[in-house]
Amino acid sequence: MKPQGLFTFLVLRPLSDLFLWLWRLERRVEFLYRPRFDRWARGPLFALLQAAQNALRRDEHLALAEERMLPDEESYTQAIIDELARFTRENWLPGSAQRFGNTKTFGVLRGEFTVLPDLPVGLRHGLFAEPRTYPAWVRFSGPGPYAPPDLEDLGQCSVAIKVMDVAGPTLLEDERSTQDLILVSPASFVTPDIRENARMQRWVRAKAPLGYLVDPVGRHLLHLAMQLLYSPMHSSPLEVRYYSNVPFLLGEGQAVQYSLEPRSRARSRIPAHPSENYLREAMVRTLAGADWSFDFMVQVQTDPHRMPIEDATVKWPERLSPYVPVARLRLPAQRFDSDAQLAFADALRYNPWHSLPAHRPLGNSNRARRRMYAELATLRQAMNRVEHVEPTGAETFD
Repeated sequence: MKPQGLFTFLVLRPLSDLFLWLWRLERRVEFLYRPRFDRWARGPLFALLQAAQNALRRDEHLALAEERMLPDEESYTQAIIDELARFTRENWLPGSAQRFGNTKTFGVLRGEFTVLPDLPVGLRHGLFAEPRTYPAWVRFSGPGPYAPPDLEDLGQCSVAIKVMDVAGPTLLEDERSTQDLILVSPASFVTPDIRENARMQRWVRAKAPLGYLVDPVGRHLLHLAMQLLYSPMHSSPLEVRYYSNVPFLLGEGQAVQYSLEPRSRARSRIPAHPSENYLREAMVRTLAGADWSFDFMVQVQTDPHRMPIEDATVKWPERLSPYVPVARLRLPAQRFDSDAQLAFADALRYNPWHSLPAHRPLGNSNRARRRMYAELATLRQAMNRVEHVEPTGAETFD
């Protein structure tokens, strides 16, 4: 099968459209069962799927925080960039180009990122070396690659935190004083590595994503099932727990993953008739008169096989290494939904390689993101005639 072939056009593309239509239909009745399902069944089912895929993985006998390059890794990276660049040009007009992933902006919010005092000695590296409060711009967004009404999206959210006024050398030269932290709501990523990601992007560009599941038949179905478990109809992006899915250094020879969890258990009501932007509206209501805060946490790698560096579909077991809070993200009460502030998102570039060396991204997915995010951001901003800016936190909007 070929993503651009006749069988894809006549069979797989209509089947993909039917799957999405049925999914969107299910969203309208999800309130009847999903909260109880997530409370009682999601955890055991996800653990079962993780056990199944771990049984298929072989132990590569790597050391803690050790990376291993894929054969032809640069060619896979270039293939992803080429597919996403073509998708961008084919689906967005100049002046309105959007990010391929994390596409729809729910809001870009002012925040304060406060490193906690009295951290364990082993966690006091880089940004977390000493207690301090940093200004931050925090972008909440939907999954992409399109920007449909919220009820018709894929049930996933993402958050990108740009911590500013960070002192020290950086790994990317287009910004001098920022540390970017990017997380998503699923607990594991959709593809294990960039080899499979390059394959998936060809099917997504062909508008026949179901083709990826049978190209070839196998673990792709496991990965889809894990994504579906973490793709509910959300009440608000502020009320979601987020995961990095991929690892980062924390000092020398120590790998960690990140998670961001709301400190409040309050939950918004999903409207009976959700508007096109009901998720943004929920955030506006929450922040109209009160602050909102999250715990930013790290999970230290303790088992290089059960907690791999190079496979992003494996959720590191919390029983082997629990998450430890290292910072607090506070979003003060604010109004953020003006046209000017929403447009500010287009001038920003989020890239995990906007980073201190102490937090260097690890693994093939992260290595690909360095070029991929930079080149696609350049394309998007060129199409929109928008200049990239390194923010300071002092920006104001009418």
